Amino acid sequence: MKGHSRVTAWQYIEELLGMGRYTFTRKEATRRLKTSPAAVYMALHRLERAGKVVMLRAGFYVIVDPQHRSTGMMPPEWFIQELMKDLDRPYYVGLLSAAQIHGAAHQAPQEFQVVIPKRSLRPVRSGNVKIRFFGKGLFDRSATIEVKTPVGFMKVSTPETTAWDIIRYPRGAGGFDHAVTVLAELAEKIDSAKLMDIVIRHDEVIVIQRLGYIFERLGRRRLAQALAKRVQHAPIRALDSSMPLKGASVSRKWGLWVNAKVEAEA
Repeated sequence: MKGHSRVTAWQYIEELLGMGRYTFTRKEATRRLKTSPAAVYMALHRLERAGKVVMLRAGFYVIVDPQHRSTGMMPPEWFIQELMKDLDRPYYVGLLSAAQIHGAAHQAPQEFQVVIPKRSLRPVRSGNVKIRFFGKGLFDRSATIEVKTPVGFMKVSTPETTAWDIIRYPRGAGGFDHAVTVLAELAEKIDSAKLMDIVIRHDEVIVIQRLGYIFERLGRRRLAQALAKRVQHAPIRALDSSMPLKGASVSRKWGLWVNAKVEAEA
């Protein structure tokens, strides 16, 4: 009997593509190639230098199919589910990335934003792709949906959770002004009853104050009215915590020092 020829690293990659898979681990490759870990590492390194795979993190690889080799990397939507599985972390795509998925894409985000429980992780970079992680203490109170991707699905914050996070973490949204612009576009997708559910789940009064004031100024009175009852007797705080209070007026209804303009960018 003739012995079976050993599978090469490239043949293994072709097998995975044939199964619709675009990620794998070095441990999986070692089992399939039936050779030493060192030999597998060198074989994958050669494929990486050829631009056919990317080692996104230690031992985790993304296959770059022909249609994406000009950019050097697959879009995050193609592998985020498997990456987070490899990291063993719950997640959801959030903030500006979620807003874009929901159609509020005033500007394309320069990074793919992912929310995880509590402590954050270092960003992941490869080519023109940057994945930034945001740690959220109240992660389990978030509402998410599953969104189809070319290879499966990914978890994405609902429009209501997205709105909450954008005001709760304005730096992730590119600052207060940009957060307001995103909310102006996202508001069309927000359901007032679902927004109230998110408000009750998170129960952070300052976020409710800011959201309510912004929605009212944007003419979204139904959304604002749903929040108004939750801020009665709240202490007066700054609308934009990054700006000084000098010259600010006071909104008694929302309990805010109005130290920033609420105007959607053109």
